[in-house]
Parts: sequence; C-alpha cells; structure tokens
Amino acid sequence: MRTAVYAGSFDPPTNGHLWMIERGLEMFDRLIVAIGDNPAKRYSFTVEERLNLLRASTVACEALVITHFDNRYLVDYAKKAGAKYVLRGIRSPHDYEYERVMRHINADMAPEITTVFLMPPRDIAEVSSNMIKSLIGPTGWEDTVRRYVPESVFQALAQQGKDDLPRDLKIMQ
Repeated sequence: MRTAVYAGSFDPPTNGHLWMIERGLEMFDRLIVAIGDNPAKRYSFTVEERLNLLRASTVACEALVITHFDNRYLVDYAKKAGAKYVLRGIRSPHDYEYERVMRHINADMAPEITTVFLMPPRDIAEVSSNMIKSLIGPTGWEDTVRRYVPESVFQALAQQGKDDLPRDLKIMQ
C-alpha cells in the first residue's frame, strides 16, 4: 500500500490545502493529513479546532486519515505511520528553496522516505494560511477571504473575528 503523509500547520486550512489533499488521494492508496504542532509557534486555532476544520472540509473516506503529531521530525512521524512518501506543495520560488533543502535533510535522516512535490494551479498558488489571516479585518474582507477557504473555515474565521471585537462593537452588530 502506497502511503503518504501531507503535513502542515493548517492554521487555517485553505482551498490550496484541499487541492493537495485531493491530488494526494488520487496518487496514493492512503493519505495521512497530519497537523504538526510547534509549541514555539502562535496559532489562531487550537489543534482540535484545526482537526475539526479539516474534517469538515474534506470528504470522509477510508483512504484519508486526519491526525496530528508534535515534538518529532516529519520523516520520523512518516516512518512510524508506515508512510514511504511525504507530500509537499510548492507555491513559489521561496517555497521551492525551502522544500529542496528540507528534502535533502529528510533524505539524510530517512533515505527510505521519498518526497513528492506538487504545484497547485495558479488561482490558488498564492494562497497561504498566513495570507488568509492577513486579509481579515478591513471592510469587505469576507468577500475576499471566502474565495480562498472552505465554507466551514470561513464560518470559523467570521466567528473568530466577532469574538475578537471589543464589547461595544459586538452590541452594535
């Protein structure tokens, strides 16, 4: 069975992430989508919230596993999960340089793991979780952000935005 791990922070999941998951399910017999948790990083959503957003945004099937891992290297997690492949997306030259270096380091640590790179289509290639978060706030942000994330993620972002408003502005809504 060809098993791959597609890992990321997914904070929040985007349409680009979903595209990668769909392609991964076409290419592999089993795809493990794993949220990597870095305690030094500040997230907008908890691990549990991100797991729930991924589950709500994807079609449930036997070939798809959504989980998380922490405090271990991705290739070590892949080996433990029985995966022979790591799936990574490349959106830009910067991504390519970073992923190229990581591929070589991962191969040093686990030569039996093959890294597979995919490049998303142009209409979602520039979308990242950080970019999505940076678009939230100005008047009309909803129309812009809605294009780039699944509906369940949009609803969570909208709710989070309302929760972050000062009390007097919440009353006006």
